[in-house]
Amino acid sequence: MFFLRELEREITLHPSFFGPRTREYLTTRLLEDVEGSCTGQYYIITVLDTVTISEGRVVPGSGVAEYTIQYRAVVWRPFKGETVDAIVSSVNRMGVFADVGPLPVFVSSHLIPTEIKWDPNATPPQYTDNGDQVIEKGTHLRIKLIGTRSDVGSMFAIGSVKEDFLGSVIYGPMMSSLTWTERFDISENSTENGSLYACTEHIADASMLQRGVCLEVSYISEASS
Repeated sequence: MFFLRELEREITLHPSFFGPRTREYLTTRLLEDVEGSCTGQYYIITVLDTVTISEGRVVPGSGVAEYTIQYRAVVWRPFKGETVDAIVSSVNRMGVFADVGPLPVFVSSHLIPTEIKWDPNATPPQYTDNGDQVIEKGTHLRIKLIGTRSDVGSMFAIGSVKEDFLGSVIYGPMMSSLTWTERFDISENSTENGSLYACTEHIADASMLQRGVCLEVSYISEASS
């Protein structure tokens, strides 16, 4: 699920960057450091804007200045029970490895419908029911997350396709590939329910890949988490 969060980060700047473009350098460093990163609880998809940039504090003995930046960012946090679209990265007799954007997901062979069998002799090796259902490298797969694990700077999930409406998915011309979100642009601010709506041309969920689709992004602040 996508959220809009207010976050904070400290950035140090070398004296050679001091001057009229200091704020520009700080913003560039912020984007380079946090966009696409994982905190262990969620992924920071994109930075929308900076809220405040503090005055620089010189670090004794080094000469560099330290700045505290408060910013707003769209983050993605996977939840147990969430249904997501993924691309299969590899398959073996133990199960299927797939990627949901930056999140690696493993689907055990025990969590694949019994009629879909492992066929090591196929080219390439695959899970198949000898009909329409084929799971091989590159297959678009709809998965239900049944558990997530967090490490320092990374996340991992276990998924299942052993329920209705899950498994391999075939898309039309407008939905031929999964593309991770490139940029969110706030188009409407709803004050009634405290939610923000963001529009993008490229969304991680393949079911929303058509242009102009809007996502509802829940708003939570750092203090409320």
